[in-house]
Amino acid sequence: MMLFNLAIKNLIGAGIRTWLNVFVTAISFFMIIFVSGMYDGMRSHAKQVTIDTEVAGGAYWHPKYDPLDPFSFEDSHGIPPDEINDLIHNKKAFSVLVSQASIYPNGRMMPVMMKGIEPTQSIVNLPTKSLEQEADGLIPVLIGSGMANYTQLKVGDTFAIRWLDANRTYDADEGVIVYIMETENFKVDVGTIWIPLERAQTMLDMKDEATFVTFVKNISTVQNKGKWIYRDVNYLMRDMEAMIEADEPGAQIMYLILLALAGMGIFNSQILSIFRRRKEIGTLMAVGMTRARVVGLFTLEGGMNAFFALIMTLILGGPVFIYFALYGIPLPIDYAEMGLIVAKRLIPVYSMGLFVTTTLFISFVVLILSYMPSRRIAKMKPTDALRGKIN
Repeated sequence: MMLFNLAIKNLIGAGIRTWLNVFVTAISFFMIIFVSGMYDGMRSHAKQVTIDTEVAGGAYWHPKYDPLDPFSFEDSHGIPPDEINDLIHNKKAFSVLVSQASIYPNGRMMPVMMKGIEPTQSIVNLPTKSLEQEADGLIPVLIGSGMANYTQLKVGDTFAIRWLDANRTYDADEGVIVYIMETENFKVDVGTIWIPLERAQTMLDMKDEATFVTFVKNISTVQNKGKWIYRDVNYLMRDMEAMIEADEPGAQIMYLILLALAGMGIFNSQILSIFRRRKEIGTLMAVGMTRARVVGLFTLEGGMNAFFALIMTLILGGPVFIYFALYGIPLPIDYAEMGLIVAKRLIPVYSMGLFVTTTLFISFVVLILSYMPSRRIAKMKPTDALRGKIN
């Protein structure tokens, strides 16, 4: 307790030098927590949107299905195993049939993924009920707003659709846009058209077949899934996670720069403090304080910078954290064009674990940087320190 009280007194007595170090360290605290909260918010939002509009509780894939390889679509279809079909009949899952197709809006040819989906499904938040509308014999088509902008199509527009069926025969028919949905998930929007599942199975001559089956949350995995492959939510979101992780090294470099600035300030402050207070050090050792306790005193003084910096961060940065957590951060660009599911107004996520880990990390760094110059005290002789000498 005596060392603690003495450290507080010395820090306050140092005046502006202490508060400059505290301020720079507080900036490091603030930026690390702020940027980490942004990345956590990106992850949380991307996961929520993806689960809500695409993956739900997970999926069972046909063994030959590869969403990144359009050439696999021709062979990645089959009748799901009985247990998976039971989930579909009990409305706990729905099947999707994926194929390549070409559309011809306004005389232009565009390759697309044509996905057949059950219009009555309610497992993912897509307006598939719109596919039940009468289309006067045409193929009802649901697209996203991004696809609508790219193709210059609007509700009621018709266009030709050409596809390759199971017999390797090309066929074509007219489609009509029945609904344009607004969605943040570019993976169900860009380059994709949605049509009724039964119509897709008839067009492709693939009766009762599917490419993958998406199921509801919180149900157990089926035991007899045949050769079909179980994909959980984490697997289906691995591409989004990889994109966010690829962007994080830039933020980590910024962390290191901020920590280096704060660390240099504390390190230099400790060296200057030892130089200016050499007579005090000699007096403390002369009256019986051990070298280890004197080293501990100076290390504690440096470590207290981190504590004061945390208090300053909460006082000055706390309102900023609360404001952005409630109202979000407006982003200047649309990240959907870059292949990221990011809200136009990003809501950061500040968890208690983030505050604790950041505090422990910075405190550890500050303590180490405070201890390193303080070790010189152990080599000082009390008589030399009293005379103002220092090695």
